[in-house]
Amino acid sequence: MAQALHVKTMNCACPPLQPAINGAMGVAEAWRDPLGLMLASTGEGVFGVDLEGLCVFINPAGARMIGLEPEQVLGQNMHVLTHHSHGDGTHYPMDDCPIYNAFRQGQPCRIDSEVFWRAGGSSFPVEYSSYPVFDQGQVRGAVVTFVDITERKQAQDALHQAKTELEQRVAERTQALETALQQMRELAAWSEAVREEERTRIAREVHDELGSLLVALKMDVGWLDKRLSEQEQRAALEAQAMREKMRGKCQNMSRLIENAVVNVGRIITDLRPSILDHQGLWDALAWQAQEFVQSAEQELKWCMDLNAQRVLPEPMAMAVFRIFQEMLSNVGRHARARMVDVDIVEREGWLHLSVEDDGCGADAQVFESAQAYGIMGMRERARHFGGVIDVDSQPGRGTRMRLSMPLPIGEVTR
Repeated sequence: MAQALHVKTMNCACPPLQPAINGAMGVAEAWRDPLGLMLASTGEGVFGVDLEGLCVFINPAGARMIGLEPEQVLGQNMHVLTHHSHGDGTHYPMDDCPIYNAFRQGQPCRIDSEVFWRAGGSSFPVEYSSYPVFDQGQVRGAVVTFVDITERKQAQDALHQAKTELEQRVAERTQALETALQQMRELAAWSEAVREEERTRIAREVHDELGSLLVALKMDVGWLDKRLSEQEQRAALEAQAMREKMRGKCQNMSRLIENAVVNVGRIITDLRPSILDHQGLWDALAWQAQEFVQSAEQELKWCMDLNAQRVLPEPMAMAVFRIFQEMLSNVGRHARARMVDVDIVEREGWLHLSVEDDGCGADAQVFESAQAYGIMGMRERARHFGGVIDVDSQPGRGTRMRLSMPLPIGEVTR
């Protein structure tokens, strides 16, 4: 048979648990009913307190959890006995105790963030609930149920530690990825700078060496053609046909050399537009736009509202120019447009450069595709200088590409 619940009556103005208790013998008899047997055999701790906070009953499980026998608990102040301090050892004032608020203010509670103390001085995390006991509309005390949640807290701590470790690992991996991405961007920027430097060197060599050689060769061919023409009158008639062939060859060579000079100039411009070095970025952008619409037979709307004396650092100027070239190239390859609207403004320390066409447009996913290398290249160039590329396009309604890039602090003018 289950062990009986231990009960003690207290001499007070309002007898505790009055409806069920009429004297010590009556109380003992009351708690030998099935409800008493159930409370006595439950694994949770259950105790009752009167209006003075003194224990009037406690079940064996509750007494065992605080390290005492039931007889040692009856009549004791439960706050002083087992709830006197916080988990860190600081004093827990009785007026702050939620258990006592149950019968002092009629406020039930359920708490899982505090501790109970054992007789040996150790504590354990506890979840408890305190509910007032009413008799004819008046509070006579409170009933408290509690359970040791040490294992739950350990599981929560282990889960929290595992979560913290996981977050730390994720943060470390994220940092590693960000570092690798930053290194990749720096490498890409360095590679781009090296490529631009190499283009500049090749353009200069082509201009200085090959260009001058072609010009000299053209002059020599012209001289030879002139001399052959002067000798026509003095030469014998039988040599006239041969001289005509030689003159034809010279004239053909001259035309080929002229084409070579034009092509060399075009290659030099593609590698490194001389206008960018001689007249600056803004004139280079205007020249590039005019060159594009003339070759594509399109209408150009041009608007530039900024300080034309501002000179950007050479790497930034080259990035803006190359991005602009790629924007125009996209219009030429895909848009099938009749008009190109170029807008360049400076606003609140930012450069905004947009190229808008009235062409066929495309879905937004097209510009986010992994195969959209031109867009990716523009974005990487812009990102290196803190800028962004926005693309707004819809099928049948044209496309607008916009570069937004912060201008360097401290204006440099020429």
